Amino acid sequence: MEKQQDQVNSFQQTGDSVGLDDQARVVEILKDSVQGLWEVVNNLTRLRPTKRPEFRVTIFGSARIPREHWVFGAVRDLASELAAMGCGIVTGGGPGLMEAANEGAARSGAQASSQGIRVHLPFEQDVNPFVGQAYEHRTFFSRLHHFALVSDAFIVVPGGIGTVLELSMIWQLLQVRKLGQVPLILIGRMWFDLVEWARQYLLRPEFELASPADLDIPHCVDTADQAVAIVRRRYDEWLRENGQRA
Repeated sequence: MEKQQDQVNSFQQTGDSVGLDDQARVVEILKDSVQGLWEVVNNLTRLRPTKRPEFRVTIFGSARIPREHWVFGAVRDLASELAAMGCGIVTGGGPGLMEAANEGAARSGAQASSQGIRVHLPFEQDVNPFVGQAYEHRTFFSRLHHFALVSDAFIVVPGGIGTVLELSMIWQLLQVRKLGQVPLILIGRMWFDLVEWARQYLLRPEFELASPADLDIPHCVDTADQAVAIVRRRYDEWLRENGQRA
């Protein structure tokens, strides 16, 4: 038995091998490996398709709005009009206004896709039945990045803290020019008030925390028709850029 242990110890001390009982070296190797994985991920996310198969609009909104609420119907109609125009619809894939948007795409009769980008949550497991293609993420971080990679426009309808997180990330990516030519459209009074709060507190002359141009990035509108008009303008540009319209 002693001879066997001596052989194990000898193996642990030779070459590049590290014994699991050497906690400091194990932690160092794990740290280096994780950092290396992040570098791989960062490199992979630099890749972009030469052409998208379709123009996609992500709709961010609350999971809590029931089907009988008028906002549910309004978001369903909005998504249906966008899909009929030729836009694919992307949501978080869950219930509430996400379901409304996916349902609108499905009911439009168009060939546009209806996608759901989910995150694993113990209290919200099911993908809504109108999602044509679902993706599942373990973390909010990778999920948010997925939205940024696949979307050509963003529309924000009423929502809670999760919607504020999604809106803030897209706004910040546009601010630092990690996204370009991508409309960020906010529908409703609650978002007007959020942007006005930002103007009041981020643009104070004695304590400026942003530039005036940063606060002009979101398009704040009152109605779905106004949102559709902004998307249509960008969609026409996208078609020309991709050689699909003169």
